[in-house]
Amino acid sequence: MHAEPATHPQRQTLNDEVHARRAVPVATPARLSALTFWFEQEDTRQFEALLRLCQALGLTPPAPGAVQYHAAGAGFELAWSLHTEFVRYRFTRDDLAGDPFVETALSGLPPGWLASVPGQILVAQHAVVLAADDAPALDEIGARWLRREDIIGADIADGAATVVTDLRLHPDPASGLPFTRLVVVNRDMKAQTSGRMMTRLFEIEIYRILALLALPIAKRQMRDLDRLDSQMRHLTRRLIAEVDDDHGLLRELSELAAELEDSVSACQYRFAAARAYYQLIERRIGELRERRIAGLQPYFEFMEQRLAPAVDTCHSTEQRQNRLAERLQRALALIRTRVDVAQVSRTQQLLASMNRRSQLQLRLQQTVEGLSVGVLTYYAVSLIAYAGKGMKALGAGVDPELLAGLAVAPVGLAMWWGMRRMRRRAERE
Repeated sequence: MHAEPATHPQRQTLNDEVHARRAVPVATPARLSALTFWFEQEDTRQFEALLRLCQALGLTPPAPGAVQYHAAGAGFELAWSLHTEFVRYRFTRDDLAGDPFVETALSGLPPGWLASVPGQILVAQHAVVLAADDAPALDEIGARWLRREDIIGADIADGAATVVTDLRLHPDPASGLPFTRLVVVNRDMKAQTSGRMMTRLFEIEIYRILALLALPIAKRQMRDLDRLDSQMRHLTRRLIAEVDDDHGLLRELSELAAELEDSVSACQYRFAAARAYYQLIERRIGELRERRIAGLQPYFEFMEQRLAPAVDTCHSTEQRQNRLAERLQRALALIRTRVDVAQVSRTQQLLASMNRRSQLQLRLQQTVEGLSVGVLTYYAVSLIAYAGKGMKALGAGVDPELLAGLAVAPVGLAMWWGMRRMRRRAERE
């Protein structure tokens, strides 16, 4: 038997990833409603809300830990997906009953369930897919369901369908929430293609709102950056004038840099997310394969004119933060250099003062050593003189004064030699 090769433990998971977000087919006609809830931090509550909905609708519950879910019931379908900072619900009904924006796909939801979903509703969308033979003219669609002066749209899927919307919030009597509206006129799209196109259309609106979350932050940051920039210029002028204490300037610049760093960390993720979502929007619009309709703005043109400036504002704010941070770092480096140079100068002065004190101490020590040799010689010669006097009293015939005089030179030399030896030994130690 041949041994089987080792298999990577995540091979199956990675292989199935490309199938995790398959588009759900959408028949024609159909009513669709999509809800996107935004949350700060994910926990098990999102999954629990889905379980409650499945139980109320009699659907098979999802597998534990699932991030994608799709189920079909009596005349409707439910699709659910969990993302990093939002969760999406999509409800589809494959029939038309009266006005599709009054009798929506949300009809039949359990009472109170919508209010129990954790998080905040960020995007709410109603859509209707109509067969070309049953669809009213574009002017009538605008007059009946949309705000005519704000309509944008295009032929999609290489002309197989037409989509129009006004991206306005319209009241929804059933839920009490405002919803945006999409009208799709299907001429030649199969159910699978229709499902992919509806997914892209819903995602364009979701990513548009998620990208715009950074715009209010950017506007606030622009005001804060004006203030920080003014403080920066004031501190720089004081730095040039050299009228302040360098340590005080260093402290103020460090506090300003810390405030800017806190500001950057508070919005860096949102700005990066705005860029990523805008790139997703561009990709989804490209996948629509638009064709222009005379008199209407297509998605691509509308987003270029309305969304791109907001994303550019966020990007320019981020760049301004980075430039101000670089200026602050240069100013901090300059003031630190000045503080270091001043510190070195003071250190050199201190060392010079210590050197002078050491030299003075050495001279004093040498003077003291000389005096000590004299004093010790005096006392030693005095002792010798006393010894001579004692010997003279005993009749030894010794002249004490002559003995003391003769002892001065050898005793002094011995004292000097002893002091020198002691100093050298102390230096070695």
